Amino acid sequence: MSKKVRRIGVMTSGGDSPGMNAAIRAVVRTCAYYHTDCVGYYRGFQGMISGDSVNMNARSVRNIVNQGGTILQSARSKEFLTKEGRAKAAQNLRDAKVDAMILIGGDGTFRGGQVFSEEHDIPVIGVPGTIDNDIYGTHYTIGYDTALNTVVEAIDKIRDTASSHNRLFFVEVMGRDAGFIALNSGIGAGAEEILIPEEDLGLERLLDSLERSRRAGKTSSIVVVSEGDKIGKNVFELAEYVKQNLPYYDARVTVLGHIQRGGKPTCFDRVLASRLSVKAVELLLDGEKDLMVGMMNNEMQSCSLDQASKGKHKINKDLLRISEILST
Repeated sequence: MSKKVRRIGVMTSGGDSPGMNAAIRAVVRTCAYYHTDCVGYYRGFQGMISGDSVNMNARSVRNIVNQGGTILQSARSKEFLTKEGRAKAAQNLRDAKVDAMILIGGDGTFRGGQVFSEEHDIPVIGVPGTIDNDIYGTHYTIGYDTALNTVVEAIDKIRDTASSHNRLFFVEVMGRDAGFIALNSGIGAGAEEILIPEEDLGLERLLDSLERSRRAGKTSSIVVVSEGDKIGKNVFELAEYVKQNLPYYDARVTVLGHIQRGGKPTCFDRVLASRLSVKAVELLLDGEKDLMVGMMNNEMQSCSLDQASKGKHKINKDLLRISEILST
């Protein structure tokens, strides 16, 4: 029989994403609803190791649902990669009478949580928070929708100046080795080409496509490039290659960078964070452990942390077909 959970810890880890505060808020208030104590740990796993925590109640999380970033902060922890570091974190949890943890983050966070739970028998539930949307077991991750909207708004503005000066813009977006942000924002912003890690367009095909666009009468173009694209060049080298081979294009580069992680979360991300986090607390109270909660077809589901960290969330192939049709 599983031990009754009376005190739950919550932390955010890895790259921050809009909606993490909404998730923290939902965890804390769900704990309050079920008369369960809640402890927030600062700076992710490092805070667990150092015992840097704060007791939280429903009033602790007022007015944060609309804030970007994370009030609990986030950090990488090399010490947690060691058995000694994890043992120290586990002892701190026991000393604080914390029975279980909710980890808000990405696949690296879930891998760490799984190992920690296996070594020290402390139940863990993961909540997917990353703008990359690259987590298996959920159609959407917290922060992805906000990042998409940020990127589309930026590309819309870049297109204004591209059209004014007859320029070709290469816009690099985040996503690590996943092309979800690039593909969806590229379609949403009407990009002429979209380069993603999952689909190697190839340099010659890119040149052919841009040449077709010029012959079709397009005087400006937008190419959205995922930071993990495998075409063989970084975005600056790619722009230079195009300049050399298509000299009539005035090619420029914009790297959107970390603005994609910031800003107020969209309503979608706030609701998603709330649904996932309520479910995470309820799973722990029901005696579940070592799971990640996700949303599939608008329904809350769960999968093992092992599946979440090792599985692959696949690109929608139909979107690739659509992007090709619409770039004509």
